[in-house]
Amino acid sequence: MKAVLTGLILLCVHTGAAALDGRTSLQWSDPFDTTLSAPQPAPDFASMPELSAHSVLVLDQASGQALLSKNASLQTPIASITKLMTAMLVIDAAQPLDERIAITDEDRDTLKGTGSRLAIGARYTRGQLLHLALIASDNRAAHALGRSYPGGLERFVATMNRTARALGMHDTVYVEPTGLSSGNRSTALDLAKLVDHAYQNYPEIRDISTAGNYTLGTQRVVTRKKRQKPQVHYRTVAFNNTNRFTRAEDWRIGLSKTGFINEAGHCLVMQAQVADRDVIIVLLDAQGTSRRAGDVTRIKTWLESSPPLRTDNRHLPASRT
Repeated sequence: MKAVLTGLILLCVHTGAAALDGRTSLQWSDPFDTTLSAPQPAPDFASMPELSAHSVLVLDQASGQALLSKNASLQTPIASITKLMTAMLVIDAAQPLDERIAITDEDRDTLKGTGSRLAIGARYTRGQLLHLALIASDNRAAHALGRSYPGGLERFVATMNRTARALGMHDTVYVEPTGLSSGNRSTALDLAKLVDHAYQNYPEIRDISTAGNYTLGTQRVVTRKKRQKPQVHYRTVAFNNTNRFTRAEDWRIGLSKTGFINEAGHCLVMQAQVADRDVIIVLLDAQGTSRRAGDVTRIKTWLESSPPLRTDNRHLPASRT
């Protein structure tokens, strides 16, 4: 499956905006059947697994064939899967990754009231915020990245939507860069396109999103208790990847992002190699992290028990040079 020509997208998306990196080589061809509503497995596939997620898509990445599909064209909130698009635009803008960005009151979550380990007033490099948005799914980090984009947050969101249209994600809409809003909506089919494009063209996202954990190093931490003076500590601040399978030895994951808000349920997108196949897995609206993990495990077991596909390798991986 060919990846989208990122340079072409950026000509449409970033006209007069950020500096372009120009690191792509292939044009978009869409191997996905967007009318697909049911799986198209080989006749001798193992019995389909029962999955709790409301919307599911498993694609063979080499051929674009849907191996398993459940409500794949249903538009639904996508929670922090949003941050995958956020990361792509940050990289495309080519702003310095070592530039420090202050966390401000604007970055507080006023939609869901979630907390963050990033203190208001603290400064982090753009590279650190990118890691925290993808690995820990930190909302303040993602919002600060969008806020500091050339042209500001409004232009960032407009660019998210134009990029989605350029990628052929016609049932996708973004309203902010974190995923906290249920207004960020997409389908499993659209998200498979996004995952494939990110995997083929953004090695930075592959490397970051598959790390099992991340540390900010030694940080100054102030703790406050009632009727006591604030205490200052210096300690290592570490974060685990929200996808626990990135720390599992029996998985070969090439890209990963999770998400959750009440309206979206528990979501996961992943590129992985299973049984010598490169596959894209999209799970939306699973009821609980354990059920989401159970779905992923059942899909892996099912793929391992199924015969390999015969493909003509038409969809070759792209590269960004």
